[in-house]
Amino acid sequence: MTAAPLADPPARWGQLAVLAGGMLLAFAPWFSASAVAPSLAAEWRTSGLDLPLLTVAVQMGFAAAALLMAASGATDVVSGRVLFLVGTVVAGVANLGFAVVPGDAGAALPFRALTGAAFALVYPVGMRMIAGWFQGGRGLAIGVLIGALTVGSALPHLLRAVGVAAGADWRPVVIAASVVAVAGGLLVAGFARKGPFETDAPRFSLTTAAAAFRDPAVRLANLGYLGHMWELYAMWTWIPLFIAASFAAAGSADPAFAALAAFAVVAAGGAGCVVAGSLADRLGRTTLTMAAMAISGSSAIAIGFLFGAPPALVLALALVWGVTVVADSAQFSTAVSELSPPGTAGSALQLQVAAGFILTGFTIVGVGLLDPLDGTGWRLAFGSLALGPMIGIIAMWRLRRRPESVLMADGHR
Repeated sequence: MTAAPLADPPARWGQLAVLAGGMLLAFAPWFSASAVAPSLAAEWRTSGLDLPLLTVAVQMGFAAAALLMAASGATDVVSGRVLFLVGTVVAGVANLGFAVVPGDAGAALPFRALTGAAFALVYPVGMRMIAGWFQGGRGLAIGVLIGALTVGSALPHLLRAVGVAAGADWRPVVIAASVVAVAGGLLVAGFARKGPFETDAPRFSLTTAAAAFRDPAVRLANLGYLGHMWELYAMWTWIPLFIAASFAAAGSADPAFAALAAFAVVAAGGAGCVVAGSLADRLGRTTLTMAAMAISGSSAIAIGFLFGAPPALVLALALVWGVTVVADSAQFSTAVSELSPPGTAGSALQLQVAAGFILTGFTIVGVGLLDPLDGTGWRLAFGSLALGPMIGIIAMWRLRRRPESVLMADGHR
């Protein structure tokens, strides 16, 4: 006689609150260099791609460390709470080093890469921990967690707005982001618990991942994800600079207001993640991802034409872009987990994440190479980001037409 499946425990909502709160605080250092970019440019006399490369270093550090952690099996030996705390402490210390040690962008790169590597102990571990508490409603739970990550990524812009209003330079902003990250780690270490559904993480195997990628449906889901990532982190990196430049061109040169607007735009994606997470299982993975990418890609094309327009109009469209650019994020990974042959999903997902973050480095640099200093430059730069959603929509449309698509979202495609 088969045992009845375990019911989701009542404590799951409290654990979701703890892990979401920890994730939100933990991610404060990720975009701290981007948030204070204007001050860095003035003090370090940067040029060209010096500042974008500080964000690229975080992306590359994360991708490399995530694969290393997956291959080592360390997550099977050390508890998730400990790993999460260690990751936030290392990220905080590395971010602190970026604030107090280097005197130029080149010297800051190792600190930024270490910051990204530390998040390999935070993001995948947090996702695994929350999956241990949810079977039903897992899509919503992961959407809440990615939403928290999104708001956390926006936090440095809020901290900068406060710092500018208080007359502080950029260093207190970065230091505050480090303190906030460690607070997130302490929250999880103190109150998070292992859920009844948590299992050992599968070791990364390139051979196993390749077996999954031989499946056409898995390849299409991953192509959709790469299209999504082509746009996402480049948008998060460059939209604060666009907002500041556009507001200034319109005669509103208050840096605190521009920083607060940047925070609102990136943080708005948190709401998009939660709503998408609650709708995806009912509307279908391909339906939701295609709709989100259609809106975000259209926003990418349109917003460059609003450079120098009234700030309220620019902010309104930027908020739409901010909500939709990340709303579909969790659905690609969920689709791969549903479509991969048995025993291959873990390695396939780990390779998916690594490839996606490596790709973001190219698009962040690519936008910078298009020299987005005025309306024409921004139209070209942001318009190029729409290529990702366009390819992603085609991939998900083709996936929708395949018979395997009924395996997603209980047949809702």
